[in-house]
Amino acid sequence: MKKDPHRYDDIIQLKRPVSRKHPPMPVADRAAQFAPFAALTGHGQAIRDTARRAEEDIRREESNEPFEE
Repeated sequence: MKKDPHRYDDIIQLKRPVSRKHPPMPVADRAAQFAPFAALTGHGQAIRDTARRAEEDIRREESNEPFEE
């Protein structure tokens, strides 16, 4: 199914609608809606913990200490 590239020609030049009931949202508030958030809470700490354990294992291996499990 091929889409018609002119299907919106009748509305493309229209001004955007403006609500009569609701005032426009301030730009700062609009930007806050798209601010990053912590989707993976605790993920960064888990990575740091794994890196710390790996570094400890490397030090033990270099010093011939036994590994802890």
